[in-house]
Amino acid sequence: MKQKTVFLGAVVLLLLVFAVATMNHKAETAEQTEQVVDRNRDRLIRMHSPTLGNMQAKVVIVEFLDPACETCRSFYPLVKQMMAANPNDIRLVLRYAPFHEGSEDVVAVLEAARKQGKLWPALEALLASQAEWAPHHTAQVDLVWKHLEGLGLDLARMRADMAAPEIARVIEQDLADAQALNVTKTPEFFVNGQPLPRFGYEPLKQLVNSALTEASRTRQDGR
Repeated sequence: MKQKTVFLGAVVLLLLVFAVATMNHKAETAEQTEQVVDRNRDRLIRMHSPTLGNMQAKVVIVEFLDPACETCRSFYPLVKQMMAANPNDIRLVLRYAPFHEGSEDVVAVLEAARKQGKLWPALEALLASQAEWAPHHTAQVDLVWKHLEGLGLDLARMRADMAAPEIARVIEQDLADAQALNVTKTPEFFVNGQPLPRFGYEPLKQLVNSALTEASRTRQDGR
C-alpha cells in the first residue's frame, strides 16, 4: 500500500512538472514571437497590401491568409462580424501565405481580380466554394473560374493578368515577410502589431476588444 502511494505521488509530481514545463515553454515561445515581430514590425504591412475598412481605424488586424486553408475560410466571416460591429474602428489588412499546394495560382487569381476592383468579392466567392476547388487541401486553379462568374469580372483578362510580374512580386514579398515574422500556419493574426498569445477565435476577439478599449480611452483622453 505504501509503495502504491509513493508511486501515485511520483506520477502526480511528474505530471505537475510536465504541466509547469509546458506553461513555461508556451510563455517563452510567446515572448520569442513578440521579439521577432518587434524586430520586423515594418514587414507587417506593405504598400501593396489589400485593405478593407476605414483607413483611419485605430484597430488594425493583419491576417496572413491562404485561400485554400479551411481554417481561414472559417475565420473570415468571424472577422467580418467583428468589423461590422465596429464599422469605423477596425481595418483588415490582407497578406498572402499560400502554403498549400497550388495556392500561389489562386492568389494570382485574386490579385488579377484586384486589378478590376473586385478582390474582396472574388475572395469571398472562392472561400465560400473552397471545398469544390481545393479538395484534400490541394488548390486546383482550373476549378475556380466558374465560381467567379456573375461578379462582373473579365475572366479572359484575369487569365492574362495572372502572369503579370508585379503579381509574382507581391506573392514573393508576402512569403518573405511571413518567414521573417515566423508565420508557419494560416490564418495568422496580428492586432495593432501584437501577435495572438495563442491561436483561436477567443484570443483574437480578446485582443481586438482590448485594442478597441485602448483606442476609446485614447480618444477620451484627447478631448
